[in-house]
Amino acid sequence: MKSIRQFYEYFSKIELMLWVASVCAIVISFCIFDRSNFGTLIASLIGVTAIIFGAKGNPIAQVLMIIFSIIYGYISFHFAYYGEMITYLGMTMPMAIVALISWIRHPFAGNKSEVEVNKINKKETIFMFIASFFVTVIFYFILKYFHTANIIPSTLSITTSFIAVFLTFKRSPYFSIAYALNDIVLVILWVLATMENVHYASMAVCFVAFLFNDIYAFISWKKIEKRQAAEILQKVENRQATAV
Repeated sequence: MKSIRQFYEYFSKIELMLWVASVCAIVISFCIFDRSNFGTLIASLIGVTAIIFGAKGNPIAQVLMIIFSIIYGYISFHFAYYGEMITYLGMTMPMAIVALISWIRHPFAGNKSEVEVNKINKKETIFMFIASFFVTVIFYFILKYFHTANIIPSTLSITTSFIAVFLTFKRSPYFSIAYALNDIVLVILWVLATMENVHYASMAVCFVAFLFNDIYAFISWKKIEKRQAAEILQKVENRQATAV
């Protein structure tokens, strides 16, 4: 009971409403369209919970993302979405581990439940886009070799995923925007899958929920960034006043 109470006290009313609405949408869609692949349900619930923790800048989000990547990779393999499988097991999961280490090492003002927001410089931005280009080209031919279903959106998913995990590692607020773009691609992928098997409609609904949560996460991180900057400035002014 105490842990449940702490959970509800930790999040704002808007965050709780968003999370509950997302969970309800995922569960209802599962009951309507699937009712058998419980791995899909579990992955979806873990994923949406990871995003809401991520919106708070909490390292727990990366732990949940690691678990989500493993389950989602298996689901993607089952439908021959090898791009998604390779992306999440070979890139998102390892990068989530690296991001977890980065977030733990950079708490804001000693608060282990909130990471310090960072800004990437021009060199890092240029590197990110150049690297994403080469990753996209390389993976396109890998996916083509494995006869990946819906290869174009699958390739775009790799591009957006790479940018998202890079920005997550760098602790930039814009990682959520990259994930939101990835969500749009994944909605398209699973809608195409649904046209062949209606059971996959629940995955499409899942990523629609992810999209709304990622948009909120960006808004939340920009507020956190502004608050952290104000607190740092206040500390500097206090030190200067004390020195005088």
